[in-house]
Amino acid sequence: MLTLQSDLHGNHLLGALPSHEWQALAPHLELVHLRTEQLICDSGQRIHHVYFPTTAIVSLLSTMEDGSSVEIAAVGREGMTGVPVLTGGETMPNRVQVQCAGFAYRMSAQALKQQFARSDFLRRLMLLYMHALLTQVAQTAACNRHHSLSKQLCRWLLIEVDRVASNDLSVTQQLIADMLGVRREGVTEAAGKLHDEGLIHHSRGHIRVLDREGLEARACECYGLVRREFDRLLPRLHQAETVE
Repeated sequence: MLTLQSDLHGNHLLGALPSHEWQALAPHLELVHLRTEQLICDSGQRIHHVYFPTTAIVSLLSTMEDGSSVEIAAVGREGMTGVPVLTGGETMPNRVQVQCAGFAYRMSAQALKQQFARSDFLRRLMLLYMHALLTQVAQTAACNRHHSLSKQLCRWLLIEVDRVASNDLSVTQQLIADMLGVRREGVTEAAGKLHDEGLIHHSRGHIRVLDREGLEARACECYGLVRREFDRLLPRLHQAETVE
């Protein structure tokens, strides 16, 4: 059981709650460790739990009949999984899978629904987050259709370092290819160019962002658009941070 509101600050949504709100939620929150590639909820399955990541990153994946998939959104410390339970959907329209291992607070979907119905503050907060998340999903779809792989890779890397608050990412080029829905060889070539330009350093299973400003300059407008929307809708939660 959580005893201090500071315990919740690893997740921005939970950390934004006023004292009386988090006191109502805290007994229902359990800190859990999520493993890489752990399936949280498959497409069409009923949502039993929602997760508020602190250090983990969770991917929302659109999966095709042939088994191929593409990431439509990444959820980290800025958000939560399982938002359809708050709109009456009850089931997930896409796969929810852990992309990067780490910790998250787990809560039963039923407990969140009950508090959502009681609390005006929580209801406003979650509706704003859903709006921002939908913006990310829509812009990701546009980006995958219209922008070069190099620009997509820059966008994806920037989103990741935002989610984990670190310039170091434990990811393989195959995982990035799977998330972007492209061939690994394309990611290898694009990452190699960013490495040669001094923007990132990559080695097997690891990428470090060396020049964030340079990476932002190479990224398409999609990253900035989504970032600004989070800042506009949730300014208390998504303030720009300097990563050491």
